[in-house]
Amino acid sequence: MSPRTRSYRGGVLDAEGFPIAEISDHLQDPSAVVWFDLCTPSADELAAVSEELGLHPLAIEDALHEHQRPKLDRYTSHLFLTSYAVGLDTESGELTVCEVDAFVTDRALVTVRKDERFDIDAVVARWDGSADLAKYGVGFLVHGLVDYVVDTHFEAVQALDDAIENLEDSLFVDRPRDRAVQRRTFELRKSLVLLRRVVLPMREVVNSLLRRDLGIVDEAMTPYYQDVYDHVLRATEWTESLRDLVTTILETHLTLQSNRLNVIMKQVTSWAAIIAVPTAVTGFYGQNVPFPGFGHPIGFWTSAIIMVTLSVGLFWMFRRRDWI
Repeated sequence: MSPRTRSYRGGVLDAEGFPIAEISDHLQDPSAVVWFDLCTPSADELAAVSEELGLHPLAIEDALHEHQRPKLDRYTSHLFLTSYAVGLDTESGELTVCEVDAFVTDRALVTVRKDERFDIDAVVARWDGSADLAKYGVGFLVHGLVDYVVDTHFEAVQALDDAIENLEDSLFVDRPRDRAVQRRTFELRKSLVLLRRVVLPMREVVNSLLRRDLGIVDEAMTPYYQDVYDHVLRATEWTESLRDLVTTILETHLTLQSNRLNVIMKQVTSWAAIIAVPTAVTGFYGQNVPFPGFGHPIGFWTSAIIMVTLSVGLFWMFRRRDWI
């Protein structure tokens, strides 16, 4: 997949789709800011970019390896940003994670995607939707990238909240599906743990971008970054509360299962007591010795009346106590 490129000159989109080799030509203009995107680049491609922009070897190494922690590393000539966009499959409850790295210099932003699932078009759409802020240079580009990533976190948290709310409703249905509830609970809990790993560090990342000594965020862009920071805090707090809620749901589910088992055992015991009465009476009248009414119809009717009376009496008593 060919890399995507853009050049802003004087706060206006000047060119796009040009080869990476022409980056240095565009940067000769002091008012120019460039962006280009690489998807699953090779080591040679990143080495060529490093020669163009003077990137640190450790940052290049991190960009080549996956599963980096969300972070913002500071080097002499640039910053290295790692973040993750996420998405939730509402059917399976599985959370998909897409890593994106970024090299940030004074006048260039390089995004490195680990796979094509990261929607870079959505980031470009954000830049185009606020083109009046392009005059603030790299800070404008980084804001569009980070804002999109944080919004995916927020959308995933909201989707998880809806899924957990549906899970709460399924606990108290007339015919609960215990195995389905347990499986769904563990799936959502697993997704929450993964989401927490990518959401919590973003608070530190955005807070670091706001530092004045980095010189990335212009004073006019500060309110926009503070808005992103507010979204990060809300997503973080929401994730923590949902994790506690899932734990509570699991505990409630186990408690309800225990209560249902107690009710079932009570009902079974009550029916066993009712059945035991006719068994005892028929056992008595089934003795091979003479007893009152032996050999006469009155003996049969007496035993039948005793069985029916005691069984109905026990049923009425258990029903009154809500044991049946």
